Amino acid sequence: MNKTAAIIGGGVIGGGWLARFLLNGWDIKCYDPDPSAKGKISAVLENARHALPMLYDQSLPKEGQLIFCTSLQDAVRNADWVQESVPERLDTKHKVLAEIQTYCRPEAIIGSSTSGFKPSELQQKTLRPEQIMVTHPFNPVYLLPLIEVVPSSMTGSKFIKNAKDMLTSVGFFPLHVRKEIDAHIADRFLEAVWREGLWLIKDGIATTEEIDNAIRYGFGLRWAQMGLFETYRIAGGEEGMAHFISQFGPCLSWPWTKLMDVPDLTDELTQVIADQSDAQSGDKSIRELERLRDNNLIAMMRALKQQGTAAGALINAHEKAMRKPLGDSSLMKTVSRSIPIDWTDYNGHMNEGRYGQIFSDAADAFMIKIGADSSYIDAGNSFFTVETTVKYIKETLAGEKVTVESKVLVSEGKKVKLFHRMQNEVGDVLATCEQFMLHVNLTTRKSCLPLPEVQQRMEALTIVRGENI
Repeated sequence: MNKTAAIIGGGVIGGGWLARFLLNGWDIKCYDPDPSAKGKISAVLENARHALPMLYDQSLPKEGQLIFCTSLQDAVRNADWVQESVPERLDTKHKVLAEIQTYCRPEAIIGSSTSGFKPSELQQKTLRPEQIMVTHPFNPVYLLPLIEVVPSSMTGSKFIKNAKDMLTSVGFFPLHVRKEIDAHIADRFLEAVWREGLWLIKDGIATTEEIDNAIRYGFGLRWAQMGLFETYRIAGGEEGMAHFISQFGPCLSWPWTKLMDVPDLTDELTQVIADQSDAQSGDKSIRELERLRDNNLIAMMRALKQQGTAAGALINAHEKAMRKPLGDSSLMKTVSRSIPIDWTDYNGHMNEGRYGQIFSDAADAFMIKIGADSSYIDAGNSFFTVETTVKYIKETLAGEKVTVESKVLVSEGKKVKLFHRMQNEVGDVLATCEQFMLHVNLTTRKSCLPLPEVQQRMEALTIVRGENI
């Protein structure tokens, strides 16, 4: 039975929460009295359905059920998680939280998307303060994994643990902020950079585009994979962070920034910023910019996934938790996934080399099924591909959901021949591959017989001669 999340407030942030839970198999009940909420959520969901599946090398769980409710009471009743994303006014949040607690289960988690209020402020005069905490996301919520989990001293430890477990189960990274503070952790950094950017524009030093270029071509790339302190640790050389601080620490007393001051956001300065921003990216619609942002994030996060670091390590762990066994049939569904944006070429379809990747992934799934898994390889045995014959039948496009079905055609001693067929959602065959592999001893690097238990599993999967493939 699916878990249920109640989404209270269906703007960009609430819609992002909705999409992340929904695409990970949760049922959703959404309440927002704004008549335009359904349209906003539809736009967010369209982006999420395009983007999130491309992060993974297997398919996400079956999408949950989405219900739009006509009352908050209907939305929160029986929910496991209630996410409040209403406007940033404390009186509004108090009113909504009071109504939520009137109707929700006492054991439900109530998270607030607030970036400005501390949990103790939200808990004032509430019925059950122990179930309320800040769960602050980052846009786009359906792609970016960080959630700042900020409890107060009144938040129950059981609720904190359950919240972190549930967030992890849908691919988030719950950052437990152990001491509440205004703006939590991440937004305090963003606020500092934003203030300095405003001064650089006001003083005529840089334009919006020049500031963005300084970030995206420089330290933004470093921060994406290492963060602030690990980056500076490397800058300290072999002597590490202590050397870096001794060398650059005195600079902190120099007047390099205006972080403690804020320029007056006059109509004139606001117009300068708006004009520069329009000149920078005004030729693209918001939808086009969102799609560009999401595609870029996917490509960068998949690069980190390949390295198994930062956000990529999180995706690998989530993917492993979602993986299901292949079953006992000789016809194995070895791959089920969406085609990521970084697998396409200048023609707009999947590059030939990626067909090799997807059929290689299918062979890996087969190897795991017969017991030739990582421990088998660590013990010095594996299968090497000797020959493949790929037939390209139809175009395969970015975002397209595909499956690969595989069969064992031949299993003779150290030889195995597989047949793979890749299809799209409507059953069109996109490509096929015949793959010939040899079992190899990794010490001698020569072919040899598999271990008996692997050989037996392999032979049990071999199709009967003449069977339809």
